[in-house]
Amino acid sequence: MLKEIDASEILQRPFASNFLKKIGRGIAVGLVTGLIVASFRKIIDFTLQKLNVIYPYMQTHFWALGGYVIGTIILWLIMSRLLKNHLFDIVGSGVPQVEDILHDEHWMSWWSVLWRKYIIGLMAICPGLFLGREGPCIQMGAAIDQGLSEKCFKSSKDETKIMIACGIAAGLSAAFSAPLAGALFLIEEITYTFESQTWLTALTAAIASDIVTLLFFGTRPCMWLPVVYRLPPATYLPLILFGILLGILAWFYQYCLINIHCWYGKIHWLPRNRRSIIPLLLVIPIGLWDAKMLGGSHVFVEVIAQLPHHVHGFKTIMFLLLAYFVIRFAFSMISYGAAVPGGIFMPILVLGAILGGLAGMVMIKLGIIPATAYINIVIIGMAAYFGAIEMAPFTAICLLTEMVGTIQQILPMLLVTFIAYAVNDLLGGRPIYGALREQMAPQAALERNVQNH
Repeated sequence: MLKEIDASEILQRPFASNFLKKIGRGIAVGLVTGLIVASFRKIIDFTLQKLNVIYPYMQTHFWALGGYVIGTIILWLIMSRLLKNHLFDIVGSGVPQVEDILHDEHWMSWWSVLWRKYIIGLMAICPGLFLGREGPCIQMGAAIDQGLSEKCFKSSKDETKIMIACGIAAGLSAAFSAPLAGALFLIEEITYTFESQTWLTALTAAIASDIVTLLFFGTRPCMWLPVVYRLPPATYLPLILFGILLGILAWFYQYCLINIHCWYGKIHWLPRNRRSIIPLLLVIPIGLWDAKMLGGSHVFVEVIAQLPHHVHGFKTIMFLLLAYFVIRFAFSMISYGAAVPGGIFMPILVLGAILGGLAGMVMIKLGIIPATAYINIVIIGMAAYFGAIEMAPFTAICLLTEMVGTIQQILPMLLVTFIAYAVNDLLGGRPIYGALREQMAPQAALERNVQNH
């Protein structure tokens, strides 16, 4: 006669699992990361608000403009000095460098990376360069957690890598107050695996970091946009065409972003650590024209979303949106290629919002949607353009849902994002961070040789 196996022989003994220890570490990681990233966000937001006062003042006070240019040059000299001999670890978003660490192809000096990424990141983003805060936040989260793992938890190298992964999720979560998107980003773009304990520990860190940001910024979504209209099925065919266009433009964005380093490389007379002078000076006339365009910038997305309420006339709005797109696209490339710290999330989202605005205005003009649905198309444009460029549709949908505070447009967002993703894939697009990591491989090899000797 077979003996029945009872629960005591199948279930683990109470308190035998080490999962609670991992959760505790995830909470510690999230709290520290949230505190540092929240202060980073706060300084950026405060500075960009002040630029909306400074630039209008400089339009009528040329002595102030001259002083601002001199201050910019001083800032450039300091930044160039801090970047020298630390270019590989500090420039760009930092995501490819963190991927190298998780693939055992690199190891960073966490304290050096942390303070330099923080200080130089502020120096690059606060003057208004078209760079996102999320890249530095992700890398700073990884650096914080490597430091905690090595100094406080005395972890093994494998355990440290898990903690670094938690820092990635916590950093993105704190950057946008989006814990689910932070955890999904880790799976979809960094680890490509769904190991439950690692993922849940990362989610714990992301939640903890988000709780800290609530103390700084409140509970309102960081890019709240009111959606009051539900798109009917009749709009889905035009949305399919919109998705195809976004996929083509996503491929073009990838092509330009990967090549921008090659194009900058043709400026032989300017050392790589000093290239930042180009965008730092070029951003000044942009700010004099419209200071709201400066930075990443979530504030400018709100401007795009409300544009039909403040500007009248189809041709005028279309001209403005086209001008915004050309300037934002070109200067995003110039900013990112200049060997400074900064991410691409927010610049991509802003471009997607502009494209959504263009599509929305055309659909309103043709009578496909009412004027109240304009904001729906803006949100869909952000999700789809981001999802296609990053080749991360789950992260895109989740991120936009958490950032704008609505779940009403999940199906049309999924539809357009999937089509844009598929089109970019057919054209030869790659996950952008993987492509950038591959491009950085020769520099990474050189960095390792220098460290070994």
